[in-house]
Amino acid sequence: LAGTLVPVFSLRTKGSFGVGDFGDMKMMIDWVAETKQKVLQVLPINDTTSTHTWTDSYPYSCISIFALHPQYADLRQLPQIADKKKATEFEALRKELNELKQIDYERVNDAKTDYLRIIFQQEGEQVMKTLDFKQFLKDNEHWLVPYAQYCHLRDTFGNVDFSTWKGHETWHEQDRGALLNPRSKEFNNVAFYYYVQFVLNNQMRGAHEYAMARGVILKGDIPIGVNRNGCDVWHEPQYFNLNSQAGAPPDSFSVNGQNWGFPTYNWQRMIEDGCQWWIRRFQNMSKFFDAYRIDHVLGFFRIWAIPTSCVHGLLGQFAPSLAMTRDEIEGYGLHFQEQLFTTPFIARWVVDRVFGIHAEEVIEKYLNHEHDDIFSLKPEYDTERKIEAAFNGKETADDIWVRDGLYALAADVLFVRDDNDSNKFHPRITAQLNFMYEALMDSDKEKFNRLYNDYYYRRNNNFWYNEAMKKLPVLVQATRMLVCAEDLGMVPDCVAWVMNELRILSLELQQMPKDPSVKFGELWKNPYRSVCTLSTHDMPTLRQWWDEDYNRTQEYYNSQLYRSGAAPHPLPGWLAREIIANQLTCPSMLCILSLQDWFAIDEKLRLEDANAERINIPANPRHYWRYRMHLNIEDLIANKEYNDNIKELIQHTGRE
Repeated sequence: LAGTLVPVFSLRTKGSFGVGDFGDMKMMIDWVAETKQKVLQVLPINDTTSTHTWTDSYPYSCISIFALHPQYADLRQLPQIADKKKATEFEALRKELNELKQIDYERVNDAKTDYLRIIFQQEGEQVMKTLDFKQFLKDNEHWLVPYAQYCHLRDTFGNVDFSTWKGHETWHEQDRGALLNPRSKEFNNVAFYYYVQFVLNNQMRGAHEYAMARGVILKGDIPIGVNRNGCDVWHEPQYFNLNSQAGAPPDSFSVNGQNWGFPTYNWQRMIEDGCQWWIRRFQNMSKFFDAYRIDHVLGFFRIWAIPTSCVHGLLGQFAPSLAMTRDEIEGYGLHFQEQLFTTPFIARWVVDRVFGIHAEEVIEKYLNHEHDDIFSLKPEYDTERKIEAAFNGKETADDIWVRDGLYALAADVLFVRDDNDSNKFHPRITAQLNFMYEALMDSDKEKFNRLYNDYYYRRNNNFWYNEAMKKLPVLVQATRMLVCAEDLGMVPDCVAWVMNELRILSLELQQMPKDPSVKFGELWKNPYRSVCTLSTHDMPTLRQWWDEDYNRTQEYYNSQLYRSGAAPHPLPGWLAREIIANQLTCPSMLCILSLQDWFAIDEKLRLEDANAERINIPANPRHYWRYRMHLNIEDLIANKEYNDNIKELIQHTGRE
């Protein structure tokens, strides 16, 4: 089957309120069906409202794994505002926001919340008397009551740091009765949040039913993490470790690794109760979707756990994993000098190379002289978080140069001490790029490399296989949804063993082959149980990728497209169509392309500026998620020439 990936927030119709909504999804389903596609994939749709600012636009930082985001409410499906003056004002605002090229997250969400409050005042009392509402409240009581109380307290206290919510630092189960009693003040405080979730639940279920009627599969997305200040952590803190942060080790997206800031899971506690938290999550999702993408499936094998004192991900360690004892390290022939290898290596030559003209200033202000030409970070700058705080608000090029240099010094160790056993150690990820590694003798470098490769690619394989098999089978079997995994990154061999055993679809990108011996994946080798794509929401679009590295593009043009001569730039529509045809011809069960990559085949239709189509830049932790389609879905559906082009591609490749 063929399909399209587009975030719900990116949808645009003539009736949108400045952001895509669950009503717009129906129109997108129409376009998918019209072009003979069979799958519509979206990004997470959970509520992420923690600060009421644009930073909440990050859809992978949900405050509830169950609650849907109020921004996706289709106001057209609600009763009209009785106050004609207010209704006119809202309509004018809707038109203004809908004309914007990108989402104004704050204005859109403030306006939609105001609108929903007016409708709640107008209609809420009657709605809450209906059997449908009472059944919804009963079916979802476990999560809905704490979520509504959390939202009320968030807005009352004006923050999500629940450790400061006097008397409400954690969820109190004894509060549930009053919060469910329609005659209580507590119920009235939270009833609005019940109502909004009831509306959202009905609209999203309506979109799902519409998709099924049109023969379109809806595919959702399950984020690996949750917001550390979210309702899930407040409600059920026993399932989380707040003393570390989840992220990812360095890769082609980010040389410093990724620090998502999410708490890591207390898997032992989750496994003890049969992974009920996850089962409830998946079963709730099955009300809305037929298939789902497990974001960062590697997290079910092991997560990259980063100390809370870190900004970047370089000083993380896989958790759980089999850390190494001193004797094991010595067994590779490497003399283990614990103090030297686990403390930042700051020699004078390192300072000169990193800071150049700022070297003397850095030595004087940030470093202590230890002995000879060796220095250490002063206590007030000896962690990345302290460095971050010291440079907060300093934005000049020189300030950033010094700050980033200090970050590099703080992470310059050869081994990281294990979080659970101070007598065990992990080789620091990408330590070969360190100054300490550079200072080793060649023979010691060879020993460290052997140890490093054994540790990261062999030592933990069976251990991680067993860890995944404690969790994933029960989750895969919890629903009838088709399971697809995002299995990119530093992938140990055991991942393929588990996914094959559990019939989980892998993700295949030709430009990110899983075989390290080739530069581009061979499409004909894609497994049937896989999802083939050209770009994900975290990557450059096809058009951006084409212009990113001319040498790489040239090689792709010659070796994968079998064309001679110079590769044309920018990417012409006819060539984008050829690339997409190749993807559609591969053996993968699903070929799901981003809407932007589908647009690439038509030079009249696509945006002139390819960079305006990017959804996310993972290396930027403060990226604003605001991409919107540049044309209305109504106009897209009416574009017969373009739609026939896609239909023809899909029919010729047997994915109709």
